[in-house]
Amino acid sequence: MRVFVTGATGFVGSAVVRELIGAGHQVTGLARSENAAAALAAAGAAAHQGHLEDLDSLRRGADAADATIHCGFIHDFSRFRENCEIDRRAVDALGSTLAGSNRLLVVTSGTGLITPGRIATEDDLPTPGVNPRIASEEAAAAVAAKGTRVSVMRLPPSVHGEGDHGFVPILIDLARRTGISAYVGKGENRWPAVQRRDAARLYRAVVESDVAAPRYHAVAEEGITFREIAEIVAAQLGVPMVSKSHEEAADHFGWFAHFAQLDGPASSEQTRRLTGWQPRETDLLDDLRQPYYVAA
Repeated sequence: MRVFVTGATGFVGSAVVRELIGAGHQVTGLARSENAAAALAAAGAAAHQGHLEDLDSLRRGADAADATIHCGFIHDFSRFRENCEIDRRAVDALGSTLAGSNRLLVVTSGTGLITPGRIATEDDLPTPGVNPRIASEEAAAAVAAKGTRVSVMRLPPSVHGEGDHGFVPILIDLARRTGISAYVGKGENRWPAVQRRDAARLYRAVVESDVAAPRYHAVAEEGITFREIAEIVAAQLGVPMVSKSHEEAADHFGWFAHFAQLDGPASSEQTRRLTGWQPRETDLLDDLRQPYYVAA
């Protein structure tokens, strides 16, 4: 199968590329630079020049493939709302190209878009107004209405593993800078998690499946308390663990305060039943004990 992957040199996308190639698929990755093209070539994939704001390049890439996996996103939180709208337009371009063809489009989203405080399932729709990232799922629904075969892949807040530059490394850097590993209140809010190689296996299972469900959850662990994460960060860095009040959270965590208080457990029961996917990599807390997470 010929698979077009956006975000193909990113933390998740690069694992997806390796998983697909290892299974015998022909992969073309979106590349905006010579370095990205070289990385794709080294992985055994072809490079397709373009970027997420070059909609024509997205259309050409999708049009030449049997399936498209959209892992790309601009991770600049200072322009988060703007980047979510860029993603909306990217999904529309990819999906409109594939409309009526029965070729699958997999759109990446997040479990954190569901109403917090309860276990989210694949049946749950995003909660309006909670997060600008809802734009990706709104765009997926819009292209589905045009006749595109589309599935949403929801990733948890922590997709972990060596090379992680997401939420947990942000916490580690904050703890190193401030000299404390903090959590909010009792730290009982929960984060789901998945190791990136397990997530990549699920992307492959979905692409290879004859049935395209509307939504999948790449969740290995339903919910790890934030306090547990903070405790391991404290131990690894040799700093004290401190509880911050809700009022103090904004000052300590800054823009990350929302995520530090997010209580968003999520289930993958339906996903496992539909695809046969079974996570087999190390869990988040054991992964955090590895030296690559706290290396300066």
